[in-house]
Amino acid sequence: MDRERGSTSADQRVNWKNYYKSLFLLAYQSFGVVYGDLSTSPLYVYKSAFSGRLYQYQDEQTVFGLFSLIFWTFTLIPLLKYIIIVLSADDNGEGGTFALYSLLCRHAKFSLLPNQQAADEELSTYYSNGTRTVISSPLKRFLEKHKRLRTLLLLIVLFGASMVIGDGVLTPAISVLSSISGLQVRAKKLHDGEVVIVACIVLIGLFALQHKGTQRVAFLFAPIVIVWLLCIGIIGLHNIIHWNPKIFYALSPHYIVMFFKQTGKDGWISLGGVLLCITGTEAMFADLGHFSQASIRVAFVSVIYPCLVLQYMGQAAFISKNFSSVPTSFYESIPEPVFWPVFVVATLAAIVASQAVISATFSIVKQCHALGCFPRVKVVHTSRWIYGQIYIPEINWILMLLCLAVTLGFRDTTLIGNAYGIACMAVMFVTTWMMALVIIFVWQRNTIFAFLFLLFFGFIEAVYLSSSIIKVPQGGWAPLVLSFIFMVIMYVWHYGTRRKYLFDLQNKVSMKWILTLGPSLGIVRVPGIGLIYTELVTGVPAIFSHFVTNLPAFHQVLVFVCVKSVPVPYVPPDERYLIGRIGPRAYRMYRCIVRYGYKDVQKDEDNFENLLVLSIAKFIHMEAEETSSGSYDASPDGRMAVIQTSDTCGTTLVMRDADQYAGDSAMIRSSKSETLQSLQSLYEQESPSTSCRRRVRFELPEVEYIDPQVKEELLALVDAKEAGAAYIMGHSYIKARRTSSFLKKFVIDVAYSFLRKNCRGPAVALNIPHISLIEVGMIYYV
Repeated sequence: MDRERGSTSADQRVNWKNYYKSLFLLAYQSFGVVYGDLSTSPLYVYKSAFSGRLYQYQDEQTVFGLFSLIFWTFTLIPLLKYIIIVLSADDNGEGGTFALYSLLCRHAKFSLLPNQQAADEELSTYYSNGTRTVISSPLKRFLEKHKRLRTLLLLIVLFGASMVIGDGVLTPAISVLSSISGLQVRAKKLHDGEVVIVACIVLIGLFALQHKGTQRVAFLFAPIVIVWLLCIGIIGLHNIIHWNPKIFYALSPHYIVMFFKQTGKDGWISLGGVLLCITGTEAMFADLGHFSQASIRVAFVSVIYPCLVLQYMGQAAFISKNFSSVPTSFYESIPEPVFWPVFVVATLAAIVASQAVISATFSIVKQCHALGCFPRVKVVHTSRWIYGQIYIPEINWILMLLCLAVTLGFRDTTLIGNAYGIACMAVMFVTTWMMALVIIFVWQRNTIFAFLFLLFFGFIEAVYLSSSIIKVPQGGWAPLVLSFIFMVIMYVWHYGTRRKYLFDLQNKVSMKWILTLGPSLGIVRVPGIGLIYTELVTGVPAIFSHFVTNLPAFHQVLVFVCVKSVPVPYVPPDERYLIGRIGPRAYRMYRCIVRYGYKDVQKDEDNFENLLVLSIAKFIHMEAEETSSGSYDASPDGRMAVIQTSDTCGTTLVMRDADQYAGDSAMIRSSKSETLQSLQSLYEQESPSTSCRRRVRFELPEVEYIDPQVKEELLALVDAKEAGAAYIMGHSYIKARRTSSFLKKFVIDVAYSFLRKNCRGPAVALNIPHISLIEVGMIYYV
């Protein structure tokens, strides 16, 4: 007994040791990805806060009051709101605006699209606790009933996403320009124009290197930010001791009251600069998927919070005795012997902060696309080992041009700071409203708690936002214009896509019509597999009748394929494929739904054709077993079954290279019976330089006891695969009806048509080989 207790305690110590090792490793890595933007804020906060009329209040009490505002803002928003509360509202480990929206859509009917597949609710990642708890409240019924309110919710989410994209433009501009401006402290002859040119050169180099991916230099990011934080923390402590130790008194909120009594409206306007101390806070939540709640909290509480508080306190102590140095207070407060090393570290930290926000912009664009709110763009996966690191060329160059335009147009960190503050505070304000809904519908807490959360944090952020809006003429218009453009693009694309889907849904081909055609469908059935791509998950799309009436022959086996985005971050591979049958067995028509989460990476490495054939074969076996037991749904469009492609307990594919094939085939074995019918396959791997696709040969060994109908169907499937597969897509043209309003005609015929013509085609986005593609044109009047 003592030995057992001793071994148990030893195992617990090992587990705790591994846990803390992993925790501190993730916390260390989070510095370079999450906190780059937040940690570079001291470069420009005080300059922006004193940029207006507040500069005329050159006394110690004003400086103390301003620091007290910064301290309590930094404590209430990043620490209390995000670290303690918001981080807990993760979507299976993912964070951000779209994570909150997907949570709400799964726990309430807030999506504008109708429920496409009830089987999605059976996903292990669909609900945070694995089970659904149905709640009914007047507020939920009210929101679900009114489509305009659900549309408003989507617009709010798109507005928040657009502001995040705006951050991708403004963060590199203000961070790099602020760090490069430190040259003027020591090089007095350096003009503002020359500083802007140097900053533009750095920005061009930063965006030009994006295609290399961040994984090659990622190991440098965390050390740079940590060194930067330690430098500014130590410098802040030095300035407190050297210039004004009484700055500790300003930790009392009493100085905030005195600050507003003295400055009045001028102090309120200065809040637009104060809020810059919390820029980058949203990244703690948005980048949650790469780390964990505990690691982000440990990093913030142990290093970020104390170092930044010391820096803001030390800079305030320096300004209280050197008020004329406010425009360059950060660099002026650095002791001369360590100026150049700190300058180099500051420049590197600014680049790290920019890199993190650019990567986050790529991620948010991909999420918008996955949820049907952004046109199709090229997504390049820059890392084979690090999941989720992507590069989007079109977005990268657009960001670079906009970033250069902002830098050359404003040429001043104060004006860029005005724009930056509006963008950051708008995203936080959206998160606050979304969190209030999550507290009610997801956490199922009392409405009073949600109201108090919304009232407390919403009031604080509304005050800061009102101060920023005053500065719209002084640069604050930039994020509003950018967000408006991106929001229009996203909503137009979502609207056009939704109208097309509803047209397909309302004009499905009647199953009775298909049955009257007979097994041959009224045309010649030739050998091969026809993969018909559709957006419908039930029924047969209208374009199928167009195929039948315009094509003289069709394939022996038809599979309706739907690549569907599910409002969850990730879909487990074993739950990705849903297989079903359309019509009687003799028709050889199947349905395959391939489900991806909004953060899943859609790659072609899985060799879709081969997995599809294996999945259909498994479905045929499953159907035969359920039919014999009397539990199968024999309706014309029967139920869908989840096929586990890597199930070791069911049929499993063992792959071998071509040079290892010597008469033996890789088998699909069944654990229920050692001699159950199996498919044999040989994977012949092509050269990586020519193609990453695989060619497969399927064989059907002789087994005596197999059901004749199952054997016949499997033989037909094998013969069809040997004959080859063709990908059939509808080349649709979307037109507004003649009776539509002028606005709808403009949105559909002009805006949506322009986006469709200038984005990547669906065949390219789905990695469909061009040589095997058949497109049939059809006009949709919506």
